[in-house]
Amino acid sequence: MIVGDYSEDYEVMVPFQALSMLGFTVETVCPGKRKGETIRTAIHDFEGDQTYSEKPGHLFGLTASFASVSPEDHAGLYLAGGRACEYLRLDAQVLAIVRAFMTENRPVAAICHGAQLLTAADVVRGRRLTAYPAVEPEVTAAGAHFVATAPEQTVIDGNLATAPAWPGHPTLMRAFVSLIDPDILN
Repeated sequence: MIVGDYSEDYEVMVPFQALSMLGFTVETVCPGKRKGETIRTAIHDFEGDQTYSEKPGHLFGLTASFASVSPEDHAGLYLAGGRACEYLRLDAQVLAIVRAFMTENRPVAAICHGAQLLTAADVVRGRRLTAYPAVEPEVTAAGAHFVATAPEQTVIDGNLATAPAWPGHPTLMRAFVSLIDPDILN
């Protein structure tokens, strides 16, 4: 799971806990940080404004060092959303990791602004995906087909599962886990 300062709190905490509960070892990493260090999260909520509100979240402890990440050692890649994606998409190693998973057709899940990492890595041309609605122009510019969907829904296109925001955790987590191990939820 790639995260960074001001990743969306629920989009880090919920997947981490759900995947851990199912017995997966979840390595959470952030460029420039090591195992045991923390990121600061932000809570985004939908309160009737023209966009989401933002409040301070929690400190989240990283479970692995970014510098030691090897994509081939992992069954899947989870891209958390939030403002962290704005700067994570500028990191060449983050983009290399995303490209490795996508070109090898391995399971990838992206929620909310996590799609910004996919578009920056140039791996979604011709694919169908969703994201937070404000990311639609980037998805379209990257040559992908943006699927406008309710926040609770998930779009699956081959190895890629995407959801627009944290209300989609149940469907996104089910899709992602099924891509990693089709028998685990049966």
